Amino acid sequence: MPFLRGSLGFERFAVTGFEANQFGEEHIEILSKFAAGQFETDASDNVQVGFLGGDHLFDQDFDLDKNLINNALHCSVRIDTNVIPSAIRAAWLQVELSGRLKDSETGFLSKAEKKEAKEAVEQKCEVEAASGRYRKMQTVPFLWDIDHSQLYFGGSQGNASGHCLGLLERAFEVEFSHIGAGAIAHDWAVEAECFGELDDLVPADFVSGGTQSPHVWTNEFSQAPDFLGNEFLMWLWWTTETKTDTIAMPDESDAVVMFAKTLALDCPKGETGKEVISAESPVQLPEAMEAIRSGKLPRKAGMTIISDGRQFDLVLQAESFGIGGAKIHLEEGEEFEDEDRIDAIRLLSDTTDQLFYAFLQRRVSDDWSQDLNEMNRWLGVSQVIAKVA
Repeated sequence: MPFLRGSLGFERFAVTGFEANQFGEEHIEILSKFAAGQFETDASDNVQVGFLGGDHLFDQDFDLDKNLINNALHCSVRIDTNVIPSAIRAAWLQVELSGRLKDSETGFLSKAEKKEAKEAVEQKCEVEAASGRYRKMQTVPFLWDIDHSQLYFGGSQGNASGHCLGLLERAFEVEFSHIGAGAIAHDWAVEAECFGELDDLVPADFVSGGTQSPHVWTNEFSQAPDFLGNEFLMWLWWTTETKTDTIAMPDESDAVVMFAKTLALDCPKGETGKEVISAESPVQLPEAMEAIRSGKLPRKAGMTIISDGRQFDLVLQAESFGIGGAKIHLEEGEEFEDEDRIDAIRLLSDTTDQLFYAFLQRRVSDDWSQDLNEMNRWLGVSQVIAKVA
C-alpha cells in the first residue's frame, strides 16, 4: 500500500462532519458499496470513481484488519476515464465530411449535412467508448487520520483530488477543506488568540525591508494568507544560515533543519521569472543568494528534518504545504511496522506545522521588524544599492 511503502507525497485536508470517533464495520460496508467498478456514476464527462482496497488496481476487498491501521483508514480511489481523444474525434469528423462531400452533387455540404456528419461521429464515439478501448485507470491513495480529523491525499490539488474528495463526501457525508499555509496560519491564530494581528499582515519585501503587493501566484478567490508559506521558507533559510539549524518549537520540542537537494524560486511580481537550483546544499550556491537579492522568493525547498530522533528527507511546497518525495530514515536493524509508519507520518506533519508556528509567533510579534532588518543586512542589498548609486 502506497502510504506504507517507499517515499511519501501528499496534500492534507481537514475533515468536518464525521461524528464517529473510530472506524467500524459500517464504514467498511460504505467502501464496499462505492467500490471501483461496482456502480455507475451519473457524470457527464465519462468519469467513474470508486474505492479500492489498496493492494492493486482491481482490489475490491475491504477489511478492518487490512485497511484500518493505528486508527487511520488507508485505501485508494480509482478514477476511470473513458473519453475519445479530441484529435481522434476531429479526424473522424474530417473523414465523415470528406466522404459526404465526394457524394455531393453541389460540391459543398449544407448545414443539415454537416449536422448529420457530426451526429454520425457522436454515434461512432459511443460505440468506441463502449468497447473500452479508450478507458484509462488512475489510482490515488489516501490516509484518513481520524485522531487528527485529517485526510492525507496522495497527490496534488486538481481533478484527481476533486474526484476523490467528491466521492468521500458523497459516501461518508462529510466535508473537506484544504490545509495550506494560510489555513494553518488561520487555525494557529485562532488558538493563539491573535487573529487580528494575523489578519493585518501583508506580504513582506525582504529586499527593501518593507511591504509589497500580493504575489502574482496568489489565488484571487482565496482570502487565506498563503504568502506566509513563502516567507516561512525565507525565514527558515535565514535562521539556519545565520543563527542555528536547531529550531525551538512552540510545543517545547526542537527540530534540526537543513536545506538540501532542490530549491525553486520565483519572482512575486512576475518580472524576473523562475529559477530551480539542484545541488547537495542549494542555499549555499551564489546563484541562490543572487536570486533572493533580486527579489525572488522560495516556493519549494528540499530539506532534511530531524525531529524526536527521526530523520526525514522531503520537499515542502510553500503555499500548499504539500510534501513530496519524503523519505523516513530507519536505524540499522530497526523493525518498522505499519503502525510505526503511520506514527512517523503524523510526526512529519506535526513537525512541519510546529516549525511554521515558530515562524508565525515571530511574524505577528514586535520582533518581526528586527528579523526583517537583519535579513535585509544578510542579503547585503543596502550595500549593493550604495555601490550602484
